[in-house]
Amino acid sequence: MSTAIVTGQPVPGSSLENDLRSLGFDVRAAADASEAESLLAAVPADRRVALVDARFVGHLHALRLGLTDPRFPLAAVPGAVTAQPAARQALTRALARETSAAGGTAHGGAPARAKSSVGDVDSVADRVITALDADDSAVHRPELGSLVAAVPEDPQARNEVRQAVAAVDDEAVRLKSAVKSRDGFFTTFFISPYSRYIARWCARRGLTPNQVTTASLLTALIAAGCAATGTRAGFVAAGVLLIASFVLDCTDGQLARYALKYSTLGAWLDATFDRAKEYAYYAGLALGAARGGDDVWALALGAMILQTCRHVVDFSFNEANHDATANTSPTAAFSDKLDSVGWTVWLRRMIVLPIGERWAMIAVLTALTTPRITFYVLLVGCAFAATYTTAGRVLRSVTRKARRTDRAAQALADLADNGPLAALVVRLTRLRPTAPLLVALAGVAVLTVNLFVGWPVLGAAVYAVTSGWALSRPLKGALDWLIPPLFRAAEYGTVLVLASDAGMNGALPAAFGLVAAVAYHHYDTVYRIRGNAGAPPAWLVRAIGGQEGRTVLVTVLAAVLTASQFKVALTVLAVVVALVVLIESIRFWVSAGAPAVHDEGEPA
Repeated sequence: MSTAIVTGQPVPGSSLENDLRSLGFDVRAAADASEAESLLAAVPADRRVALVDARFVGHLHALRLGLTDPRFPLAAVPGAVTAQPAARQALTRALARETSAAGGTAHGGAPARAKSSVGDVDSVADRVITALDADDSAVHRPELGSLVAAVPEDPQARNEVRQAVAAVDDEAVRLKSAVKSRDGFFTTFFISPYSRYIARWCARRGLTPNQVTTASLLTALIAAGCAATGTRAGFVAAGVLLIASFVLDCTDGQLARYALKYSTLGAWLDATFDRAKEYAYYAGLALGAARGGDDVWALALGAMILQTCRHVVDFSFNEANHDATANTSPTAAFSDKLDSVGWTVWLRRMIVLPIGERWAMIAVLTALTTPRITFYVLLVGCAFAATYTTAGRVLRSVTRKARRTDRAAQALADLADNGPLAALVVRLTRLRPTAPLLVALAGVAVLTVNLFVGWPVLGAAVYAVTSGWALSRPLKGALDWLIPPLFRAAEYGTVLVLASDAGMNGALPAAFGLVAAVAYHHYDTVYRIRGNAGAPPAWLVRAIGGQEGRTVLVTVLAAVLTASQFKVALTVLAVVVALVVLIESIRFWVSAGAPAVHDEGEPA
């Protein structure tokens, strides 16, 4: 249980202690700062602790936001500050210094006084917050909006604050804030108006976001199973269940924000299950089509490749520019101007085909048409969205006067996923081209040509060499963020072409499994980087060959094996890669040191 130390003289009629207990705090009273310091020292080191001024008046949800969010070691609202175990030492130092400066009293002698939202009130908690800021401690201050949190100076001010509290329904604010401020058109207008109430229903019954996330995955897998039946009833049921899965997918995040139940495991589940659900559904559609005599595995694999490459474009561009200096461009300024015109905002969010619009389209097409038509429309829509977003980002990059940082360059190199073959090329040749993107483009072009003229091994060999050269210098060029998606398209596309050329029943499903396993590794890399945890360990990249190594291996297998043997080889390779990356990923994300990455939105 967490501990809250309420400082100062109790206020008759105050509900503060009851509010703190309802939030899970064991409440202890301290007459002054010296006694608060003693009580703080007595709290076990593995507990969260909070300092709250006894005169605090505000909404319960303001206290919840300020004192219970698990994502931040230090957090504060006016009149209250909290520290998780990792930040207890910083809080102890700050309180000790303020106790000494104030002469051990709660309301006097402090050289620095913190202002609350009402008046200029000397508060132990606010003085400690000021001291933490002086120590450069990262104190999170939640955006309260219309919520009230204050330490009134006198009875008249207290009455005014109470009236302000009564004027705002904090439950309505809590429900509204459970919904992401920026979301797609379909999600905003067709899902969130009621999914937030499902989230509240779940919270009141003790359900966790992880349970809802798991329910969403199971619903999507059942939808894929219905699609795999190949019947019209199955397709209709699949479409309905896919929408139901998406409703639950929105609900889990809203539940996390409503109840402030964030966790590292939940972050991992939320970040990976969306991809697993969508790609499993593609497989279900392909199986259903096969039952009806239509082989659309190539279309299913193509849709997965295109969608994955779209995501890599988003991730690479964001990583290349999130901490760049002079990060401005005329294109970005024009986009900001368009944001002032309401209808253009929704139009631009829709045409990039985000997850809500995409799943709604897939669900409707599944129910009303055939898997082949569904994949055709999906491929056309995603291709248009990919062209639109990539062109916009290219324009921003070439018109932006920015200097890429070392961190950005390293992130792009990690996303590229080069392996031991590329590293060996660099060591042997010592060639350092000045235009990495042109080298990468040349390698992809050679690979593509040779795939279609019948010399895939030669093309893959050249591609492996150029992959090494492309990363021999830091990726700090204006368009170097295009290299990781180029490599994804080259590797996945090679598997697709060779499996199609094999002409063997079962080769394309095996290829689908291999690309899914490798794509999981690449998504896992993205979320580790976004959590500032760095790329997966080097041994993992070596163990699965790196992107250029896998490309060479698949082309060699296709060249030396018969079609039936190649199908078996793809299947074995898919199983091995999946086991290795899943075991390491699960080990990392359930470990205590994993970052709490929360996927707050999918731009594509």
